[in-house]
Amino acid sequence: MKRNEFTRRGGIRAVVAALFFAQTWLVASAALAQAAPVAVAARPGDPVRGKALYQGCESCHSLNENDVGPKHRGVVGRRAGSVADYAYSPALKSSGLTWDEATLNRWLVNPSALVPGTKMFFKIDDAQSRADLIAYLRAQK
Repeated sequence: MKRNEFTRRGGIRAVVAALFFAQTWLVASAALAQAAPVAVAARPGDPVRGKALYQGCESCHSLNENDVGPKHRGVVGRRAGSVADYAYSPALKSSGLTWDEATLNRWLVNPSALVPGTKMFFKIDDAQSRADLIAYLRAQK
């Protein structure tokens, strides 16, 4: 075997190995992000405060109409990616999630960590604000 052919094959093996390990690392990182504990609010959510906070969501969402993001009325208890007339990302549509309070809390901490490939990027760092917003959404049946 000539040196150039050996080097070329070795180089291909190195690239394949690097891609394999990178993919393994990404999958493991996504699994850890999904399993990571998320801070929850110290007190129950306040839907009145949540309504005020929801104004920040209205640049992309509304309760009754799809916009940049899907409509939110009835979101608590709904399967993720299930509003028929909204074009979800393939990642969210196939996520298998149901929007209960715990899942919404994890989602609002970091949507792309929970569902890599989602379109949503907005995060809410404050646990109490997340609880208040979720309490408001729960009331919007």
